[in-house]
Amino acid sequence: MQYAIVVVCTLLPWSATAVNQGQLSKQLFSSSASRDVVEKLLVKSLVQIAQGQNQKALKTVDELIRTTPNFKLAHLIRGDLLSAQAMPLGSFGNPNDSKTNSKQIEGLRAEARTRLNYYFSTDNKRQVPKLSVQMSAQQKHLILIDTAKSRLFVYKKSKTGLKHVADYYASIGKNGADKSVEGDKRTPVGLYFSSKKLTTQLSDFYGDGAYPLSYPNELDTHYKKTGYGIWLHGTPKDTYSRPPRASDGCVVVSNPDLNKLAPILKHGNVPVVISDNIEWVDSSTTPSNNKELTTLKQALKNWQSDWVSQNTDQYLKHYANDFFYSKGALPEWSAHKRRVQAGKPKVVVKVSNVSMFSYPATQKRAKQDIVVVDFDQYYQSPTLKNKMRKRQYWQYSNKQWKIIYEGAA
Repeated sequence: MQYAIVVVCTLLPWSATAVNQGQLSKQLFSSSASRDVVEKLLVKSLVQIAQGQNQKALKTVDELIRTTPNFKLAHLIRGDLLSAQAMPLGSFGNPNDSKTNSKQIEGLRAEARTRLNYYFSTDNKRQVPKLSVQMSAQQKHLILIDTAKSRLFVYKKSKTGLKHVADYYASIGKNGADKSVEGDKRTPVGLYFSSKKLTTQLSDFYGDGAYPLSYPNELDTHYKKTGYGIWLHGTPKDTYSRPPRASDGCVVVSNPDLNKLAPILKHGNVPVVISDNIEWVDSSTTPSNNKELTTLKQALKNWQSDWVSQNTDQYLKHYANDFFYSKGALPEWSAHKRRVQAGKPKVVVKVSNVSMFSYPATQKRAKQDIVVVDFDQYYQSPTLKNKMRKRQYWQYSNKQWKIIYEGAA
């Protein structure tokens, strides 16, 4: 089998006929295409190979290697192109019988396939994730990691909703997504918040830096998920990028891409949504007023009012039967609140600087309609005055919002 046909059949997400007819040339080589230069050169070289333009492909790959000398996938393609000058190649990478070499080649094949599939996918910059989002005053960006596409997306807060800023190829856990136990080599699925860049000296393995993510979160702990040390980090100096599934659970991007993310991540507390089951919608049809958030905001306001009124029965109706907190479940919470509110003390409760984020569903777990709500809470009673950052998990069930978790953020 000719190399070009192998590339088309095993890597490119289109038919050989379509490529040979040049139906993608205008899209690929358009100067208006806002794409990362590394991926653009990579795709350009593979399309040239598929069209039988090996000499042009070699020049393109040489340019790619000059741009990114440690891009192993580019060196593999160049090696194939040089070998093709002497004999036809039967497979991408032309691996020998070594199991180690074959595994490395397959990882590079997977990377090429993943990058190409996204490059020509319909999930372009006109599409946004179907998420309910309201950011606090301090939060300017949201990071979304689509584990199915091995892609990290950056969105900026705007008056009309999420605005796409950039996206980058990313590696996830060797065994995929939805982490549940320590050592399972999976990347967690959920809503997390980034910490500031680690200042301790790290090995070259983590590249230009590492930003810890808040795994396990409150829901993970409740579901008895274990493990720790899930970071967003870079790659070793001799490696531009890693295969789509290559980490022990961390999210890994190239050092140049990590450095582009650094200004966004430097202050910490960036919301990071990790999902293996994202629903995409066209940004041009996304309403600016989200109905889900509108009803949730009202539910939060009612919760606040019922707390101030000291109507304990009405107040407790805002909590789900499966509610949990640091000291127990709904029975313990109810007993505590009834004890505190027995004398009907006059209280002041103020809620401000609210953020709301949809909690992602997974392929294994049906959509639960959970929204994580953080806010500044001011509380004053005859015996106590305090201010704290609070976190609640609200779930929509039976046409009403209920709190399933409450605690400090």
